[in-house]
Amino acid sequence: MEKIIKEKIRVSAVSYLNTLPFIFGLEQSKIMQTIELSLDTPAQCANKLINDEADAGLVPVASIPEINSQGIISDFCIGADGAVKTVLLLSNHPLARINTIFLDTESRTSVKLVRVLANKFWKREFTWKPITEFQDNQQGQAGLVLIGDKTFVESPKYKFSIDLAEEWKKFTGLPFVFACWVANKKLPEEFIRDFNKSMKYGIDNIGAAVQIFQNGLISKPELKDYLEHSISYNLDEAKKKAMELFLNYSKNL
Repeated sequence: MEKIIKEKIRVSAVSYLNTLPFIFGLEQSKIMQTIELSLDTPAQCANKLINDEADAGLVPVASIPEINSQGIISDFCIGADGAVKTVLLLSNHPLARINTIFLDTESRTSVKLVRVLANKFWKREFTWKPITEFQDNQQGQAGLVLIGDKTFVESPKYKFSIDLAEEWKKFTGLPFVFACWVANKKLPEEFIRDFNKSMKYGIDNIGAAVQIFQNGLISKPELKDYLEHSISYNLDEAKKKAMELFLNYSKNL
C-alpha cells in the first residue's frame, strides 16, 4: 500500500549556488508553510531519501536507482547543455599524462560521469581514489574531480580544466542532467502543482534572486551569468534521453 504523507513535507535541496532559483522560488511561495526545508550536499540529499529522512529531494541522477522512488516530481532539474563550469576535472597535466584521478564524493553523478567518459569517450584507464587522499602537488600526474561552488575558488589554481558536462556533449551530442527532484512516497497532487509553480517562479526571476543573495565567491553579475547560461533548468525530452543513456552506461561500468 502506498504511503501518503500527511504532515509537513520534508524537502532536501542542494546548498550549491546553482539551486538559488529553486530556493528563491520556494521562499517566495506559500508552499514554505507546508514544507521543512534542509540544504545539503547532493550525496546527503540522496541518503536522506534512501533512509526516509526526507520525502522529496534534489537527487543526483546516479542515485535514483537506489531510491524507492515514486518518480520525478518536477519539470525542472539541474542540467547543462554544454559547459557547466562547476563540474571539473582539474590538473597540472594534460589528460594524456594523467594516471590517477581523485574523486569528489559530494555527488555520485559526477563520480559516475567521469568514469563513463573515461571508459566510453576517452578510452582510458585510471587509478581512482577518494578526494580525502589528495595532497595537492604531492600526487604526481594526477587529476582531481571537483564539483559545486568550490570550483570557483579552486579551478584557477590548476593549469588544465576539463568541463565534464562539455565532454558529455562532445561524446553524445546531448545535454546532461546532474540532479532531479524525486519523491520516495506519494505526494499530494496539489503540492506537486504548487512545487512546480515555485520552481518556475524562481527560474523566471533569476535576476531578483541574485540581487538578494549574499555570497563572496563570485560577483552578482558573474552569478547571474552562470545561472542563466551555464545551468539549464528545464527537464525536456533531450535531457530525459540523456538521463536514460547515462544510467545505462553507468550500469555497465
